[in-house]
Amino acid sequence: MKIRLPLDGEIADYRLTAEAPLNVSPGPSPRSRVAYAAAHVVVDPLNPETLDMEATMAFRHHLWSLGFGVAEAMDTAQRGMGLNWAAARELIQISAGERAGAIACGANTDQLDPAASVTIEDVIAAYEEQCETIESAGGRVILMASRALVRCAKGPEDYMRVYARLLGGLRQPAILHWLGEAFDPQLKGYWGDSSVEEAMKSCLAVIRENHSQIDGIKISLLDKQQEIRMRRLLPEGVRMYTGDDFDYAELIRGDEIGHSDALLGIFDGIAPAAAMALRALDAGDLATYEKILAPTVPLSRHIFQSPTFFYKTGLTFLAYLNGHQRHFRMLGGQESARSVTHLAALFVLADKANLLADPALAVHRMRLVLELAGVEA
Repeated sequence: MKIRLPLDGEIADYRLTAEAPLNVSPGPSPRSRVAYAAAHVVVDPLNPETLDMEATMAFRHHLWSLGFGVAEAMDTAQRGMGLNWAAARELIQISAGERAGAIACGANTDQLDPAASVTIEDVIAAYEEQCETIESAGGRVILMASRALVRCAKGPEDYMRVYARLLGGLRQPAILHWLGEAFDPQLKGYWGDSSVEEAMKSCLAVIRENHSQIDGIKISLLDKQQEIRMRRLLPEGVRMYTGDDFDYAELIRGDEIGHSDALLGIFDGIAPAAAMALRALDAGDLATYEKILAPTVPLSRHIFQSPTFFYKTGLTFLAYLNGHQRHFRMLGGQESARSVTHLAALFVLADKANLLADPALAVHRMRLVLELAGVEA
């Protein structure tokens, strides 16, 4: 099977691999690692500022069926880039109500007016409202990094104050969230310093002071050495959840000292491969783990290339190619955030990773996108 694609500056034939797509059966959660997939949302194509809740929930059930926990209402769901708190609240309540596996949900402060002056107490109150919504629905809280906190915090002591208050009021240990500025430029200087080294000291101080109320921390710095360094400094019992969509295979596998668990946006797109790889890891079969995950890494690095915060477009496109949704539309029109050449290269990398579930359907849908862009395929 072949298709004409705009690759390397010209339109040329691309012949799909003859390998069969990955076919993974439903199964339990992995035993050797905790694995959450941060899930994207599906919009109503006739009213693309609202969610198609049926399709959105069907995708979450797909993830649960493969053994993943769902990380709900995170940046992968366009939180802060189209999904407001009112929509996120409804999504959390429905998703937690239908859960068929683990669920952890993002608490943030995005109900606050971004143009208004806010205080630390305003930030705490906003977080508390969202935490109560999540825990009342039965979810674990992920304390997302707050743009409002960056704006009003005067230094690390304000972060300590906010997190101590919040963690002390929760019913179960939370997951902290350190999102680097590549994912959100408005979070530059989180933890009270623009230097990663100094920010890490402040973050670790928060964790050590409140470790009994913390399940783990997800960091998304796209710097594996910083993640490994911090992982080795965490108090016993506090997990490191990798959010590194560049080096996740190596970080999850780990080394002689330890490993990272996973809370990853890319698991949304590579769920069949990730599920199979984690089952191999459970069995101690590192060769199969590497063989399955290695081809997904170039795909992930392409999807998360700069500007990284547009990675949601790639994940949504992959879900469209694989039949998880019937259209390629997104909140805020972000389907247009990546070029058609970017999407064509994504198609090729997904094929090479054996992640086109139905190649004929994927080719048909790729041709529709190319035709809409004025590219003869």
